[in-house]
Amino acid sequence: MYFFKKYSLLYWSVLLINIGAITSVKAQLYSFDFYDGTFNFSVDTLLQRNFSGQLSANHIKQYYQQLESAHSDDLIAALQNYRKQHQLNDWLYYQLIRKTAEQLSPKAKNYHSYTLYKWYLMVKSGYDARIAIGDNQIIFYVKCDEDISDIPYFMADGNKYMCLNYHDYQKLFKKADTYLPVKIEVAGAKNDFSYKVTKMPEFKPEDYQDKQIAFNYKHKAYHFNVKVNTEVSRIFANYPVVDFETYFNIPLSRETYQSLIPILKENVKKMSTKKGIDYLMQFTRNAFLYEDDEALLGKEKRFSPEQTLLNDQSDCDDRAALFFFLVKEIYNLPMIALLYPTHITMAVAFDKPVGEAIYYRGKAYSVCEPTPQKKNLKLGELSADLKNQKYEVVYAYQPHSR
Repeated sequence: MYFFKKYSLLYWSVLLINIGAITSVKAQLYSFDFYDGTFNFSVDTLLQRNFSGQLSANHIKQYYQQLESAHSDDLIAALQNYRKQHQLNDWLYYQLIRKTAEQLSPKAKNYHSYTLYKWYLMVKSGYDARIAIGDNQIIFYVKCDEDISDIPYFMADGNKYMCLNYHDYQKLFKKADTYLPVKIEVAGAKNDFSYKVTKMPEFKPEDYQDKQIAFNYKHKAYHFNVKVNTEVSRIFANYPVVDFETYFNIPLSRETYQSLIPILKENVKKMSTKKGIDYLMQFTRNAFLYEDDEALLGKEKRFSPEQTLLNDQSDCDDRAALFFFLVKEIYNLPMIALLYPTHITMAVAFDKPVGEAIYYRGKAYSVCEPTPQKKNLKLGELSADLKNQKYEVVYAYQPHSR
């Protein structure tokens, strides 16, 4: 048994026994921290030859054959074992692959190799991923049938392929017909990719920092010492705009959850359900400064609930998601998300509605506005600016037994 220490660029030899013949194959050890663990892996030196030359379909196919001639099974097994051990969903597994590719070929030094390594590790992990080239750019796609609204995609054989490296090009990205697919058939590469994050990774306790959050409710000041981790922002740095069901159901990490949810539960324990929901609404509305995404980030960006807790400023999308999460965790009531042309708000189903009810599929919901408005809206009140506007129910949550 080998015990790996955190050093890179260490060489060792593996003895391969082939029917009486012994062949020495050089390999290289790598190691890097990944959330609460350390990923150790060895790579056949044949797998470490970077892509060079003109970016063409023939050269990429030749490079693929070079990678195939190397011994990559151990690396793929290590990735899959780490994934299983840490229960990584597709998006987090892709982050592991990104960091592995960065070790093999740093992005800043050889972007083409870095991208091809990511593609190769994805297809060898069973995903239906594709490469396309054009205008000296290499574009990396993966099959995904989910509703993603802010990154390019292409259709092939009735399947949708989302661009995984659009963030590297942004305004330099050309029209879709600029990029021609490189046809490489990889056995077993047929799985869809999902952007659903249903479990946050475990982080090391020392990676968290304390953040003071405060707001006033019924003339009483409430203070919270919430544990937050900047690594959460890095996880979602290139995360696209997903559908509202996927977005609303991104959970908190364990440390952040334990630092906030039990305290909120204690604070509302003696309140009626309606007063408790009002408390959570006022918390989400007033514990954070408001700023529009365009002004804050220069583009539309939806914060997960944990990102909203981490950041000092947030907009209506972010607060709707946080409010949804808090109500779901503490009361687990039916909710709907109401999308207006320039705003999103929430409505909750009580035993008896408060204010002017909104009816959806036979159930009455009361508006609970989690974002600051011109008027300090009460439970069941809708902003006057929205009363005559059309809305769409973009997500309806019905509780299940937990």
